[in-house]
Amino acid sequence: MNTRLTLLGVAMLIVTTLGAQEIKTGAFGKGIFNVMGKDSTFSMKFAVRFQLLGYSSWIDDQPADLNFLVRRSRLKLDGFVYSPKLRYKFEAGFSNRDMSGGSDDFTHGSPRFIMDAFVDWNFYKNLILRVGQGKLPGNRERIISSANLQLVDRSLLNGKFNIDRDIGFQLKHYFNPAGNFMVREILSVSLGEGRNVTTGNLGGLQYVGGVEILPFGNFISKGDYKGADLKREPTPKLAIAASYEFNNDAVRTRSNQGKYMLIDDDNGIYKTNINTVFIDGMFKYRGYSLMFEYANRSADDAVAKNSDGTATGDIVEVGNSFNIQSGYLFKSNWEITGRYTDLNMDSISMQNSKDMYTLGFSKYIVGHKLKVQSDFSYIKTYASTDEILARLQLEVHF
Repeated sequence: MNTRLTLLGVAMLIVTTLGAQEIKTGAFGKGIFNVMGKDSTFSMKFAVRFQLLGYSSWIDDQPADLNFLVRRSRLKLDGFVYSPKLRYKFEAGFSNRDMSGGSDDFTHGSPRFIMDAFVDWNFYKNLILRVGQGKLPGNRERIISSANLQLVDRSLLNGKFNIDRDIGFQLKHYFNPAGNFMVREILSVSLGEGRNVTTGNLGGLQYVGGVEILPFGNFISKGDYKGADLKREPTPKLAIAASYEFNNDAVRTRSNQGKYMLIDDDNGIYKTNINTVFIDGMFKYRGYSLMFEYANRSADDAVAKNSDGTATGDIVEVGNSFNIQSGYLFKSNWEITGRYTDLNMDSISMQNSKDMYTLGFSKYIVGHKLKVQSDFSYIKTYASTDEILARLQLEVHF
């Protein structure tokens, strides 16, 4: 009882103290607070964001689904430790969809809270070493933060082919061969089974290499990895990138994503080599933006088999996809955007092949930090019925 009374007293003291003073922070969207060590040996920016989503769908002109949910809810910490050359980022997700995918077999039955947890070390000139869990250098749309998307959510291409996050290391480098012309290179080595896996390495390692060219120099405020031309680039800016992923002895149906391919042996798991190629680009100029992506996945043997050669029923999702979207931001900060996605899966999983046409409208109140977005889509599915989808979303990012 005494302990409870003591804790209650401390809580009341904290509330009273906070209520008696005014805590001032930076402008909206710049983080809830920023901390700098007294001796300048560390910094920390603390921020939260969430997305509120409502959507409805129709199949064969009949209502199929209606839902309201917290699509994303994130806590973000970033800054430097010891030296500005040693930066870190930590991000955790708390919505049900953020944490989904946990399993008794591979994550000890725990929800997958941790999104990013890595350190970047700028150890020599233009060389940066990243160690920890974070996004792999796959398709551009996946690397763009969900807070900075041009439409309500990412495309079908991203849903089927993205390689998301994994734990390992990345080596980044950039150089200017002439004038503003810039070249970026990146190499990644990771476990190859996705984020928050606790069982260790079940297959082989995953290797990703990529190169990106910016012939007209850097975008303003890293706009090559943000949707919409909010900075209204005064001169044309272009980024073109290509990357190749090889997952040695992959154990999941979408490289490091999708289902684990279990076989009938005790604790057995099917393994096959998976290759994915990504090509993408971003162009921006005076409020106009254009982004395109192409992805292709192949596997040594896409049909998972038991030890006796019989099919398990799991299939590696191989195929290709093309995505293009374009938008124009008016001076009133209203934007209209169109997107077309062509999803072509291999004949063994042809039922997943789709075409999706999307028209979106966005109002940027405080850039990507406070915005309202809506979009309307028509989805043509080759082995099933067509679908109409309407979505409305609010983004708040402190």
